[in-house]
Amino acid sequence: MAGQRILVVEDEEALREGLIESFTGQGFSAQPCARGDLALAAVESFKPDLIVLDLMLPGMHGLEICKALRARGASLPIIMLTAMADEQQVINGLQAGADDYIAKPFRLAELQARVQAQLRRAQAAFGAALELPGCRVDLIRGEVVREGKSTSLTQLEVELLKFLLKSRPSPVSRENLLVEVWGYKQAIATRTVDMAVAKLRAKVERNVGKPEVIITVRDSGYRLELPGAAK
Repeated sequence: MAGQRILVVEDEEALREGLIESFTGQGFSAQPCARGDLALAAVESFKPDLIVLDLMLPGMHGLEICKALRARGASLPIIMLTAMADEQQVINGLQAGADDYIAKPFRLAELQARVQAQLRRAQAAFGAALELPGCRVDLIRGEVVREGKSTSLTQLEVELLKFLLKSRPSPVSRENLLVEVWGYKQAIATRTVDMAVAKLRAKVERNVGKPEVIITVRDSGYRLELPGAAK
């Protein structure tokens, strides 16, 4: 799971820096956020695979951050940290959409184990097939099945779908796709993205002329739409 992204939202500087150092040492890409009112913007820009979220934060409470993320359709794992470990606090956190809850003070090894467990679960769910209008997409095998016929996806097409899925419901710019999917250090040839999307649409859309899954968002890029799924 090395290389996955963890956002640490914690206002206590020593703890925040310690967690960043620990996660980075394990091979994760970790980013700190010291204020609750900056957390949602950090999620939008960093696009983490998991959030370690403190409850008592300046600017915005952790419960409100969690609720806001779930209301936006974010499905990434959230592990809440708190010094208040009574039963009602646990219930409130889980009802707000947290996946796990750990009380301060905690052992670093325990948090690391919980992070690994949540990422494994998310990865397993992420690998499940996507049911799209008229077809089924298997992201593990890299294939689209429509009316009993199978069409292979290239690895690039799989990664493109995965990143759009991870980013939904927000649109992703062509420049961001070039950096995150293609691995370019500097995004220049955005036409590359348009051509790749056109080829992918030919495999997953019922009608390429009227896309239902990969939607073009004017002046923003592309957004993945899952008909029937929560936004």
